[in-house]
Amino acid sequence: MEVSPEHISAFHNVKKHPKITEYITRFDTETTKVNSIAIIIGLLTGFVIGVYDQTLQYSNTFLGMQQGSPLHEFPNYYVLFVPALGGLLVGIISHFLMKKKYGVDGLIETVTLRGARLNLKDVFLEIFTSIITISSGGALGKEAPGILAGAGTGAFLGKILKSPERQLQILLGCGAAGGIAAAFNAPLAGVVFVVEVIYGELETRTFIPIVISSVFATLVSSTLFGVKPIEIPSYEMVSPYKELGLYLVLGLLAGFISTLLIRTLYHTKDIFSEIPLHPVFKPALGGLAVGAIGLFYPRVLGMGYDVITDALNNQLTFKLLLILLFLKILAFSLSLGSGGSGGTIVPSLFTGAMLGGAFWTIANLFFPGIVAEQGAYAMVGMGAVFAGTARAPLTAILILFEITRDYNMILPLMFACVLSNVMSNALYPESIFTEGLRRRGFKIRKGREVDIMSSMLVKDAMITYVQTVSEEKSVETLTALMQVSRHVGFPVLDSKGKLSGIVTLSDLRSKVKSGDVDKKVKDIATRRLEVAYPDETLDAVLKRFASKQIGRLPVVDREDKTKLLGLITRSDIVNAYNKKVVEKVRVHAEDTY
Repeated sequence: MEVSPEHISAFHNVKKHPKITEYITRFDTETTKVNSIAIIIGLLTGFVIGVYDQTLQYSNTFLGMQQGSPLHEFPNYYVLFVPALGGLLVGIISHFLMKKKYGVDGLIETVTLRGARLNLKDVFLEIFTSIITISSGGALGKEAPGILAGAGTGAFLGKILKSPERQLQILLGCGAAGGIAAAFNAPLAGVVFVVEVIYGELETRTFIPIVISSVFATLVSSTLFGVKPIEIPSYEMVSPYKELGLYLVLGLLAGFISTLLIRTLYHTKDIFSEIPLHPVFKPALGGLAVGAIGLFYPRVLGMGYDVITDALNNQLTFKLLLILLFLKILAFSLSLGSGGSGGTIVPSLFTGAMLGGAFWTIANLFFPGIVAEQGAYAMVGMGAVFAGTARAPLTAILILFEITRDYNMILPLMFACVLSNVMSNALYPESIFTEGLRRRGFKIRKGREVDIMSSMLVKDAMITYVQTVSEEKSVETLTALMQVSRHVGFPVLDSKGKLSGIVTLSDLRSKVKSGDVDKKVKDIATRRLEVAYPDETLDAVLKRFASKQIGRLPVVDREDKTKLLGLITRSDIVNAYNKKVVEKVRVHAEDTY
């Protein structure tokens, strides 16, 4: 059919009609655009999570390390060394191909402080290394990589659309919500997780697109790929008034176990950071230790969905429940603390199921006839320990509620989750996510930085071109260098170009006598160095300046403290702070007008 000039003219006249123009203008808004993009993100995230879940299942089957596999058919060295080989591969990929590992804490940092800019290559590699870690026996969960996959999907779409920073933050939240919603078939929990953990507060303009993305992601993953969470039977309270006292005790115990899990994880990270071993081999060492545990208790290997199901169905003895409770915490800490990739939610659920099951045994011994089934306590324990570790009680309640679709246990579940959150917060002020941020000097509360200095890194303020002095130079040469450069301190390098100390004007004054100019720099240099790292915050370094009464710090590599990367001084920090303040004022002015 040929389009005549009259048709074209009529079309333009319709567009110019006041009513038509009004409708077009009404729907052509920023909110409509974001909600439309949220639909696309939800669909893509559901597909990505489905592919991720299928890939993980195939790799688990291939390696035969998941619960239910005929491990007895393999020789002992197989169970011992497969986690180590998986760790070695993860170490190689992480060290040589990745610049940054995210996880949920890294995602919080990115959304809050880094303009919601993700390195998509690192995101993909972290998801890939999580598959390797989990399928080779690492005691981690699949949900954090799923959250990261969803956030990466949102970031990818935002990059294509060239979205501004604020819109990109919303798109990342849409993807993250879709990731956890698709993984647990729990759209409402996905929404609340992002609001409670990543954003820290609820805003109307972010809530609607996150809900949309979460719903569509769940539809795609469940209908197309059949992604299913843990199957939990229905339970009922036998004696509601009397049992609430028992759930109170369970909630408090869950808070204690949550704190133990967080402390064990970060203590393990500290141990591995001090081990004099190349970073490539640390995940392999952690995998070897996990494999050694798996030799005797293979149920701790992998995610452990089947073990959780056994606890829910009263198929584990009291002794085994306690053993698996503490060994899972240890295996989880070794897997993640050594450098493996994976999530923390499923290990928290696993630990909670073991705790609840063991607690039921004791409760039933002292109060026979008034307690519900063991699975009821295991289920409530799952939610309570997750609430304590993540400091996300509402998310924990909703995940378990959406999995069970059962209202009968909602009261004890809510009671235990809230008490666990209160208890763990009293024992340890940081969650399993924010503790990692705190150790890097960040103080993020309610999705915002508490202090400007806590959001600025050493690498953004340090001097990379550093004037150094050889330790073999004479004091006379050092004095001349100070006079020419007008610097009062220099990093000292040995014959191999490695950092061996620092020499300052105060060293000259206190350690060199008048006329003793032939003495070498190495004789007067300070060897016990205070150093800074490029990923530390300026707030942490400024406190070090004050406590040690020094004015400069060499910046070194965390893995090799003799590798000089730069130098940072008090004036560098002041200049960086001033620039940040000016930038914030300018941005605020642009937003206002």
